[in-house]
Amino acid sequence: MGAGTDELRESVYRANMELAGSGLVTGTFGNVSGIDRDAGRMVIKPSGVPYDELSPAHMVPVSLATGEVEDSDLRPSSDTPTHLELYRAFPCGGVVHTHSEHATTLAQAGLPLRCMGTTHADHFRGDVPVTRPLTREEVDGDYEGNTGFVIVETFREGGASPEEVEAVLVAHHGPFTWGRDAHQAVENARILEYLAGMEIHVRLVAPDARRPDAFLVDKHYLRKHGKDAYYGQK
Repeated sequence: MGAGTDELRESVYRANMELAGSGLVTGTFGNVSGIDRDAGRMVIKPSGVPYDELSPAHMVPVSLATGEVEDSDLRPSSDTPTHLELYRAFPCGGVVHTHSEHATTLAQAGLPLRCMGTTHADHFRGDVPVTRPLTREEVDGDYEGNTGFVIVETFREGGASPEEVEAVLVAHHGPFTWGRDAHQAVENARILEYLAGMEIHVRLVAPDARRPDAFLVDKHYLRKHGKDAYYGQK
């Protein structure tokens, strides 16, 4: 299928290994994908294969346009249609899904991950939203594709930018993150889980805690992101 796909398979494999080593997944839960937009092809973890049995050759190429498997006898992750919907709607290069403990707790409770301080604002510009629950018709139909639809709907109707908040909590399900490539999407999943743990603690110790002012949130986000960022080295 070409050197480009081989390189993407290797990159997505390594990202899945990073996810497995992060403590964010148990058993065969979770998946990472990456995309070659020039080729119109996504590569994703196969369904139900233990992480310690994976190799780059196991990563499954899927057409972005049709969702059809290319050059593989393996079934892709059952969450493949969700990943495809995110790639079609958001300008990202990698997507991650986990059932990490704290982020999934908020998702199951139907609660957003609020921006309550500068640790959060350093990474996400505002709340990480929670989707609405899927309807019976959406679950009985193209469930995984409709999961992607409600994620996209949440951002379009809620006003959050998928480039400034690269994460979402799917109600009663769990978190999805994305980034410029598969490795950044894994890093976003790590940070999301850390922030979710902090959010649960804040809700317990100070249910009426005051939110930070928007100007403080913006300062911390913009000093690390965007054209005028000055955090870190040149």
